[in-house]
Amino acid sequence: MTEHGRGPILLARYLALAWLGLIIYGSLHPFSGWRSTGISPFAFLEGGWPRYWTVFDLLANVAVYLPLGFFLTLALRRLPGRFTAPVLAILLAAAVSCGLEAVQTWLPSRVPSNLDLACNAIGGLLGASLAQWVGPRVFARLVALEHRLIAPVPHAELGLTLLGLWLLVPLSPETLLFGAGDLRHWFGFVSGLPFAAESFVVIEASITALNALAAGLIVRLLCARLLTAWMIVPLFLLLGLVVRTLAAAVLIGPGEALAWLTPGARSGLFAGSLLLAIAILLPATPRLILTLLALAAGTALVNLAPPNPYSMAALATWRQGHFLNFNGLTRLVATLWPFLVLPFLLLATRPRARST
Repeated sequence: MTEHGRGPILLARYLALAWLGLIIYGSLHPFSGWRSTGISPFAFLEGGWPRYWTVFDLLANVAVYLPLGFFLTLALRRLPGRFTAPVLAILLAAAVSCGLEAVQTWLPSRVPSNLDLACNAIGGLLGASLAQWVGPRVFARLVALEHRLIAPVPHAELGLTLLGLWLLVPLSPETLLFGAGDLRHWFGFVSGLPFAAESFVVIEASITALNALAAGLIVRLLCARLLTAWMIVPLFLLLGLVVRTLAAAVLIGPGEALAWLTPGARSGLFAGSLLLAIAILLPATPRLILTLLALAAGTALVNLAPPNPYSMAALATWRQGHFLNFNGLTRLVATLWPFLVLPFLLLATRPRARST
């Protein structure tokens, strides 16, 4: 970790940047069909009340920007002045929203709206106000947890942020359980393996086990003590399963909540748990090597696996509606996650600078 008290601020900065990236992607997805309409990108500011709107849209626009205002306020709290951080956070959140709404002018699938801007600004205001209210207590608790639970790993705050992003991976209904790093939809790759029921179970189990092993070992890397890891690693993976279950129930249907728990997924969870129970006991260097190997092998298998019949059926029954951009967002995170983790793992091997 970093010097005393700086860890929570760095974590807030990483979270703010990550959340900002998610907002930008979700606001401009699908990034296609750009065209000039001859209209000023800021013409929406003078528009009237939108013709089509729903309460869901209003609440979603508030909710999406609330964490941004919260994280920005915490990230900027060392600036001089009692209200400098929240005021600047509110202005930044509103500026981001205004800029993205303006850019949507050139996207045929998006409609810029002053109502969206107002809701986004309210979300930033609520988040900044919440951070200003509970910020000191949050920081005191985070500093205490930092020194009790988190190992002195370089850029540990980045690792915590990446683990937070990993929880978005199970939200994508078109991926195998814990599967990440699928580049085929970007580059037009075709699976090199034909579908066969028996072999698919093995592939699915391997993908689940390898990715569970990699994620669990990253959690172990950040845990200060072995006893802490024994508690947090299974809880973290269990949280991933809860996310997967809730996502299936909400996005597809309550009857499909556990449809992801296929024979391959069950076997993979069992094998991954056994491997983790052994790997957690290894010294740091072998654990790091095993993490890299599991991450690479899991990513390679994801790109070689034949089409997933469950995901195709799930997508066929999923009425994306309001969640269309959300699906693109979770798919992006699932695609990029292994490649974002790799630099962190390499940075984590660097020796810490000695304080003078």
